[in-house]
Amino acid sequence: MSTQQQRRAQHRRKLTGRRAAIGGAAALAVTATAVVGSGMLAPAGAATSWPSAKGDKPVTRTIEVSGLYDGKMQRFQGSGDLGGDGQDEGQDPMFKLKDGAVLKNVVLGSPAADGVHCSGSCTLENVWWEDVGEDAATFKSTSSSATYKVIGGGAKKASDKVFQFNGAGTLTVTGFQVADFGKLVRTCGNCGKQYKRTIVISDVDITAPGKSVVGINQNYGDTATLSKVRIHGDTKKKTKICTRFQGNNTGKEPKELGSGPDGTYCRYKASDVTYK
Repeated sequence: MSTQQQRRAQHRRKLTGRRAAIGGAAALAVTATAVVGSGMLAPAGAATSWPSAKGDKPVTRTIEVSGLYDGKMQRFQGSGDLGGDGQDEGQDPMFKLKDGAVLKNVVLGSPAADGVHCSGSCTLENVWWEDVGEDAATFKSTSSSATYKVIGGGAKKASDKVFQFNGAGTLTVTGFQVADFGKLVRTCGNCGKQYKRTIVISDVDITAPGKSVVGINQNYGDTATLSKVRIHGDTKKKTKICTRFQGNNTGKEPKELGSGPDGTYCRYKASDVTYK
C-alpha cells in the first residue's frame, strides 16, 4: 500500500470512529431523556427536577408494607393521628416497611408525621418528601447484614435529619437530592442500643442551606464512603461533608470530634465533592 493510500485508510478509520462515538452519545441522550420523562432520575451530574404529584391521598393510620407498594406518584398526606409535622420523638410513621419491602413512586406531602420506618432491609425508590416532619425515613433492623437502599427521590425542609440510621447494617443512598436540611444521614448518636453502621452516598445533589451531609459515630466503627457529591448554592462551603462524633448509649448529646476526610471513618477525596 502506498503512503497516500495509507493516509486515506487512516482518515476513513477516524471518520468511522467519530460517527460511532456520535451515535453512541445520541443513544445515551435518548435513554437519559426517557428516564427523566418517566419521573425517575435525571442524568448524572444534573440536579433532578421535582416531580408533580398525581392526586392526593389522605392517610389516617400507618400503612404497613410487605413486598412491593407502588404509590403511582400520588401525594400521601397525614391526617388525624398522623397529622403532626413537628420534631416530636415517638410519632408514628406514614409507612412501615417489613423486612425486604419496596416502596416506590410515592410523594409524601405535609404533614408527613415520622415518614417511613424500615423494620428490616428495605428499598425506597423514587420517593419524595415535600416537607420532612420528624425524619424522612428511619432504618431500624438489628441485623448486621441488613441493607437499606434509597434510589432516586428527594427531600426538602428537614430542620434536622433526613435519614435516621438507628439500626445495624448498610445504608446506600444514590441518585438522591436534598435541599434546606440539617443532616442528610445521621447514625444515631445516643440510642440505648448501638451498632457499627456502614453508609455509602453516591451521585447526590445537595442544595444549601444544609449543616452536614453525613454524621457518624467514630467510636462504634461507623464508616461513610462518599462519591459524586454535588453541592449547590454554598459558595462559602459551610456545609460539612462528613462529621465524626463520640456516640453513646446513655441518651446524652454526642460530642463532635471533627469533620472532613480521614481515610478510615470518613472515606472520600476532595475530588469526590464539587461545588456548583
